[in-house]
Amino acid sequence: MTILDATTSVTEPGRGAPGRVDHSRHAAARVFEALRGEIVGLVLLPGAALPRAELQARFAVSSTPLRDALLRLRAEGLVDIFPQHATRVSLIDLDAARQAHFLRRSIEIEIARVLAEAPPAGLAQRLRAIAEQQDWLVGRGELDPFAALDLAFHELLYEAAGVAHLWQLVRRESGQIDRLRRLHLPLGGKAQQVVADHFSIAAAIGAGDAAAAQAAIREHLSKSIAFGPTIRARHPHYFR
Repeated sequence: MTILDATTSVTEPGRGAPGRVDHSRHAAARVFEALRGEIVGLVLLPGAALPRAELQARFAVSSTPLRDALLRLRAEGLVDIFPQHATRVSLIDLDAARQAHFLRRSIEIEIARVLAEAPPAGLAQRLRAIAEQQDWLVGRGELDPFAALDLAFHELLYEAAGVAHLWQLVRRESGQIDRLRRLHLPLGGKAQQVVADHFSIAAAIGAGDAAAAQAAIREHLSKSIAFGPTIRARHPHYFR
């Protein structure tokens, strides 16, 4: 999500004086994006406390934008708010993760078919380039940029298929499955398998093989959810 620069943005029609910047809304978006990234990336672990006074000081914001950011995170199931008591990073909900996985897999299997039946010029090369960068990062053990490139790979599929807005829908629903995948990523062979899957997806699309592209996507997106019970057994305190 791109946050517009506060010096150039204006309020929406009917929301305040024309040309006046709504700094509160921009501050809320900034805090939301930062906290969401840390929660999904497991910098803020499931169950971690989110003291509001500390967050206000950290982000240099008032209580209103912080509240708005936390409400957005709660709507995505990423924080639990206990009025007059505490705010915490939510525990991972495996059922919500399964539903998000179902949504994403359904969409991306269709995207794979569309792209393979009429491969956009240069798409397979762009996908392979991302996979090659990921392969290099695996060798260096750099999992955070690796995970960012994983998102970039899939976002490119949505853009190439002309359904970029659906990527935003999937991202809003994917907080639980993304945290599950991030817990899975350091385990033996997972990152290498992601790279291999990405090369397979790129090759199938480039070859115009819709069946192979759909099979590669289905296999690729099923591993972490299938491994969910094992991950939960390793980290029971992170799960509902």
